[in-house]
Amino acid sequence: MRLIWDELGKALPLIFHGNPQLLAVIWFTLQVAGVATAAACVIGLPIGLALGLGRFRGRNVCRALANASLALPPVLVGVFLFVLFSPPAPLGFMHLIYTRRVVFIAQTILALPYVVALSAAAVQALPPGLLSQARLLGAGRLQLWALALREARIGVIAAVIAALGTSLSEVAAVTILGGNIYGYNQTLASATLYEVGGGYYADAVAIAIVLIAMILVLMGGLGVLQQQGNGIRMRFRSAA
Repeated sequence: MRLIWDELGKALPLIFHGNPQLLAVIWFTLQVAGVATAAACVIGLPIGLALGLGRFRGRNVCRALANASLALPPVLVGVFLFVLFSPPAPLGFMHLIYTRRVVFIAQTILALPYVVALSAAAVQALPPGLLSQARLLGAGRLQLWALALREARIGVIAAVIAALGTSLSEVAAVTILGGNIYGYNQTLASATLYEVGGGYYADAVAIAIVLIAMILVLMGGLGVLQQQGNGIRMRFRSAA
């Protein structure tokens, strides 16, 4: 128990005195999480809307695959991408292994299933008559999609938060693809692993505290959004 308090006492000054290495890791982590989550939303929300609202052959199979992808181990994603981007591989000419760019790609791919599967589930759970009524009032496809996103916003926000949380905390794929290179392409999660492996427990505790604080802020933000008022109403032109 004394060891824990000793390491905690060493870790706190690293946080509050602005350790340069820690600040650099925090900044890179925020960049990765922000870019990966934004990219996953741009790609995943249209797919989630298509799965939740569409009526096409194979939709149930696609939804089952989207749900199954939530359980895909990050280490398998890392190994697959490593093989794909290795120099002898088809995409080896891109020279992505052990770079910062591959960290962004890996985190985007890992965040994508959460956006797709959870947004599709949120949209599909809307009252059956809501979209039918909007169609009768003259809503077009884009208006229907916007209405679905607004009415299912809590579920969609939960999908975004889950994707952002994954981007912040995932470590396996980042370590495999990026190499967990000190001072270059470390995230908070991978830096914690690096410091523990080197026996620098105070640094690991400091990084872990910052990571936990970020996650708590995200969950608190979701809680605030869930307390917002009723859905936003949209007006449509009456059908001719």
